[in-house]
Amino acid sequence: MNLQQLRCICEVAQQSLNLTKAAKTLFTSQPGISRQILHLEEELGVKIFARSGKRLVAITEPGKEIIRIAQRVLLDTRQLKEVGQEFGQETSGELTIATTHTQARYVLPPVVKRFVKLHPKVKLSLRQGNPKEIAQMAIGGHADFAIATEAISLYEELVSFECYRWNRCVLVLPEHALLKVKPLTLKALAQYPIITYDLSFAGRSMMDKAFAAQGLTPNVALAAIDADVIKTYVSLGLGVGVVAAMAYDRKQDRAFRMIEAEHLFEPSVTRLGIRRHSYLRGYAYDFIEMFAPHLTRDVITDALHR
Repeated sequence: MNLQQLRCICEVAQQSLNLTKAAKTLFTSQPGISRQILHLEEELGVKIFARSGKRLVAITEPGKEIIRIAQRVLLDTRQLKEVGQEFGQETSGELTIATTHTQARYVLPPVVKRFVKLHPKVKLSLRQGNPKEIAQMAIGGHADFAIATEAISLYEELVSFECYRWNRCVLVLPEHALLKVKPLTLKALAQYPIITYDLSFAGRSMMDKAFAAQGLTPNVALAAIDADVIKTYVSLGLGVGVVAAMAYDRKQDRAFRMIEAEHLFEPSVTRLGIRRHSYLRGYAYDFIEMFAPHLTRDVITDALHR
């Protein structure tokens, strides 16, 4: 058994059993990956993948447990290297953060600016996706931690930390009829086509829940993955936008009028998720504390190693 075999089975699982994609990611050949998997299965005495001819079609039950353990071994191996780097090269390294477009576009820029100034030798990467995707990045060791509003707290493999609470606002074009409705009501809002986030993003479930509680069904004309797309279609007159309040910038969004909507919806919680028992470099703790000052190194380490 060797680490390359473990990398192969984990990457094949990550690539939905696509050997070609897995081989490309690992800079090897498809036959090479197949051989590594077969050798590991022979050594363990169980099938990790179910096959139809030469094609992998599913992960077996023992295979799921083997892959879970392999992911942990690979992550621990990477962390062993990071321990050495922490004390051998304290000011340099890499930090990968998985997050959503809303966080990357509207919340993280000032944090990134401060971090880069404090740690100029650290290579910082932001990997974007929907909440489920970024949670999987953190679980699989492809990111040091994940930041999102949805999904983070749903995974046992992640320790979830509350960062901050936020709510929504409504964006309309100047002279829209809703500007005369004071205070704005869900009943009035439901009379117009709504352009808002996709179901997997940015607290969309909270919006749907608020309408349902009043026996209303929102007319969601278009669902998008980020606020910039929502604004584009609002500007075309295709509907009213319901976006995270943080996504409205009074200076940049002069084409719109913003209507407060905090009284209509329950607040959403943005969370930070870190894989249990992870080892973080010192500069990772610095970034987290810049983003959420109450999440100090002691708070995080105590929670990670319970």
